[in-house]
Amino acid sequence: MKLTTFIIDDDLVSQFATRYCIQQSHGNFDIVTCSSGEEGLQACLSSIEEQNRLPDIIFLDLVMDGMNGWDFLENLKNLFKGHLLPSVYVLSAFTNTKDRAIAKKNGMISGYVDKPLSRSYLEKILKEETVKRS
Repeated sequence: MKLTTFIIDDDLVSQFATRYCIQQSHGNFDIVTCSSGEEGLQACLSSIEEQNRLPDIIFLDLVMDGMNGWDFLENLKNLFKGHLLPSVYVLSAFTNTKDRAIAKKNGMISGYVDKPLSRSYLEKILKEETVKRS
Protein backbone atom coordinates (compact mmCIF):
# COMPACT_ATOMS: atom_id res chain seq x y z
CA MET A 1 0.00 0.00 0.00
CA LYS A 2 1.42 3.37 -1.04
CA LEU A 3 0.95 6.20 1.46
CA THR A 4 0.91 9.83 0.40
CA THR A 5 2.86 11.83 2.95
CA PHE A 6 3.21 15.59 3.29
CA ILE A 7 6.04 17.18 5.28
CA ILE A 8 5.09 20.73 6.26
CA ASP A 9 8.07 22.45 7.85
CA ASP A 10 9.80 25.77 7.19
CA ASP A 11 13.19 24.39 8.27
CA LEU A 12 14.88 22.91 5.19
CA VAL A 13 17.30 20.77 7.25
CA SER A 14 14.38 19.25 9.15
CA GLN A 15 12.49 18.72 5.89
CA PHE A 16 15.49 16.88 4.45
CA ALA A 17 16.00 14.75 7.58
CA THR A 18 12.32 13.78 7.71
CA ARG A 19 12.23 12.97 3.99
CA TYR A 20 15.43 10.93 4.27
CA CYS A 21 14.07 8.91 7.21
CA ILE A 22 10.87 8.17 5.29
CA GLN A 23 12.80 7.20 2.14
CA GLN A 24 15.00 4.81 4.15
CA SER A 25 12.02 3.03 5.71
CA HIS A 26 10.37 -0.13 4.49
CA GLY A 27 7.21 1.76 3.59
CA ASN A 28 6.00 2.75 0.15
CA PHE A 29 5.52 6.53 0.07
CA ASP A 30 4.78 9.45 -2.22
CA ILE A 31 6.40 12.38 -0.39
CA VAL A 32 5.49 16.04 -0.85
CA THR A 33 7.41 18.75 1.03
CA CYS A 34 5.96 22.16 1.83
CA SER A 35 7.81 25.08 3.41
CA SER A 36 4.81 26.79 5.01
CA GLY A 37 1.30 26.18 6.25
CA GLU A 38 -0.06 28.11 3.29
CA GLU A 39 1.89 25.91 0.87
CA GLY A 40 0.62 22.84 2.74
CA LEU A 41 -3.01 23.92 2.32
CA GLN A 42 -2.40 24.57 -1.39
CA ALA A 43 -0.89 21.08 -1.73
CA CYS A 44 -3.98 19.64 -0.01
CA LEU A 45 -6.25 21.50 -2.46
CA SER A 46 -4.19 20.15 -5.37
CA SER A 47 -4.43 16.63 -3.95
CA ILE A 48 -8.23 16.92 -3.79
CA GLU A 49 -8.37 18.25 -7.37
CA GLU A 50 -6.00 15.63 -8.81
CA GLN A 51 -6.74 12.52 -6.72
CA ASN A 52 -10.01 13.40 -4.97
CA ARG A 53 -8.37 12.74 -1.60
CA LEU A 54 -6.10 14.26 0.99
CA PRO A 55 -2.71 12.79 1.91
CA ASP A 56 -2.65 9.81 4.25
CA ILE A 57 -0.09 11.30 6.66
CA ILE A 58 1.10 14.82 7.42
CA PHE A 59 4.24 15.56 9.43
CA LEU A 60 3.63 19.10 10.67
CA ASP A 61 5.91 21.62 12.33
CA LEU A 62 4.01 23.86 14.76
CA VAL A 63 6.41 26.81 14.79
CA MET A 64 6.52 28.41 11.33
CA ASP A 65 6.51 31.97 10.06
CA GLY A 66 3.18 33.08 8.62
CA MET A 67 0.61 30.36 9.19
CA ASN A 68 1.74 28.23 12.14
CA GLY A 69 0.87 24.57 12.60
CA TRP A 70 -2.15 25.25 14.80
CA ASP A 71 -3.61 27.62 12.19
CA PHE A 72 -2.90 25.04 9.48
CA LEU A 73 -4.87 22.40 11.40
CA GLU A 74 -7.82 24.74 11.90
CA ASN A 75 -7.86 25.58 8.18
CA LEU A 76 -7.50 21.91 7.21
CA LYS A 77 -10.51 20.99 9.36
CA ASN A 78 -12.64 23.85 8.02
CA LEU A 79 -11.71 23.62 4.33
CA PHE A 80 -12.03 19.87 3.95
CA LYS A 81 -15.21 18.99 5.83
CA GLY A 82 -16.64 15.82 4.36
CA HIS A 83 -13.22 14.47 3.34
CA LEU A 84 -11.24 11.81 5.17
CA LEU A 85 -8.67 13.88 7.05
CA PRO A 86 -5.05 12.71 7.21
CA SER A 87 -3.23 11.40 10.25
CA VAL A 88 -1.24 14.37 11.52
CA TYR A 89 2.02 13.89 13.42
CA VAL A 90 3.45 17.03 14.98
CA LEU A 91 7.21 17.49 14.49
CA SER A 92 8.86 19.55 17.18
CA ALA A 93 12.39 20.66 17.89
CA PHE A 94 11.37 21.79 21.36
CA THR A 95 10.12 19.75 24.27
CA ASN A 96 7.40 22.27 25.04
CA THR A 97 5.11 20.53 27.52
CA LYS A 98 2.33 23.06 26.88
CA ASP A 99 2.29 22.23 23.14
CA ARG A 100 2.42 18.50 23.95
CA ALA A 101 -0.58 18.82 26.29
CA ILE A 102 -2.57 20.78 23.69
CA ALA A 103 -1.59 18.28 20.98
CA LYS A 104 -2.73 15.32 23.09
CA LYS A 105 -6.16 16.92 23.51
CA ASN A 106 -6.51 17.79 19.81
CA GLY A 107 -8.44 15.02 18.04
CA MET A 108 -6.77 15.84 14.71
CA ILE A 109 -3.29 14.98 15.99
CA SER A 110 -2.26 11.33 15.90
CA GLY A 111 1.11 11.80 17.57
CA TYR A 112 3.87 14.16 18.71
CA VAL A 113 7.37 13.50 17.35
CA ASP A 114 10.63 15.03 18.54
CA LYS A 115 12.85 16.15 15.66
CA PRO A 116 14.48 14.45 13.97
CA LEU A 117 12.00 11.71 13.10
CA SER A 118 13.52 8.37 14.08
CA ARG A 119 13.27 5.19 12.07
CA SER A 120 11.75 3.32 15.04
CA TYR A 121 8.99 5.92 15.49
CA LEU A 122 8.30 5.89 11.76
CA GLU A 123 7.93 2.08 11.86
CA LYS A 124 5.40 2.50 14.71
CA ILE A 125 3.47 5.01 12.58
CA LEU A 126 3.53 2.63 9.61
CA LYS A 127 2.06 -0.18 11.72
CA GLU A 128 -0.72 2.11 12.99
CA GLU A 129 -1.53 3.41 9.50
CA THR A 130 -1.56 -0.08 8.00
CA VAL A 131 -4.04 -1.27 10.66
CA LYS A 132 -6.15 1.86 10.19
CA ARG A 133 -6.44 1.30 6.43
CA SER A 134 -7.01 -2.48 6.58
